[in-house]
Amino acid sequence: MTGKVFLVGAGPGDPSLITLRAVELIKKADVVLYDRLVSKKILSMIPKKAKSVYVGREVGDDTKHQDSTNELMVKFAKIKRNVIRLKGGDPIIFGRGGEEAEYLKKHKISFEIVPGITSGIGSATYAGIPLTHRKFASSVTFVTGHEDPEKKKEIVRWKNLAKSTDTIVIMMGLSRIGVICKQLSAGGMDVKTPVAVIQNGTTKKQIMITGTISNIEKKVKEEKIKPPTIIIIGKVVNLAKTIGWRK
Repeated sequence: MTGKVFLVGAGPGDPSLITLRAVELIKKADVVLYDRLVSKKILSMIPKKAKSVYVGREVGDDTKHQDSTNELMVKFAKIKRNVIRLKGGDPIIFGRGGEEAEYLKKHKISFEIVPGITSGIGSATYAGIPLTHRKFASSVTFVTGHEDPEKKKEIVRWKNLAKSTDTIVIMMGLSRIGVICKQLSAGGMDVKTPVAVIQNGTTKKQIMITGTISNIEKKVKEEKIKPPTIIIIGKVVNLAKTIGWRK
């Protein structure tokens, strides 16, 4: 009899933002396969009897990394009862949870998906930026700034996004922020459109810098901002000055 795999979201960084369901499952785990951005406090919840395996992807890792993670899930599910695939943020918001669920289904492994607070929402909230607002933003788009290297061409149509949504939240896009902003400008976005870049969102190390699509790349370099980061583009960024609540 095979076990069960739980694709679990650990939240955006602040360990207190993890869900009760996630904590319940971690404490019953036989095996935990965890990512790079899962906090140490959450990892400390893993039972001593459980096997912990780091499967975090580093920048520059090739696509074979995901294959080995998929294989480990199936391997352990066949010999253990509870296998937790622990991911930072939410499993299916740029977390490859959908791909992993497909793989498990193909191999006839039972699974459950447990949502987590995605870093795009958590970081914005902790910075005092409401992604939607009745006066400034009736739509929000989440987009990856770093697409699958196996794709023959980029699918994200940055120029089209320039005038089709009010707020843009970019994940994994720091290294391409200059190119992205130029594309948005070419698509008709006002060069004075506010931008926020949030590093280590929701944690004690959180840093935010702001600018516009015309100067944010320069500011990122000057402030030496590093991943992990979230980029927010839109009028709502200005509200951080008014409703920023975190000291």
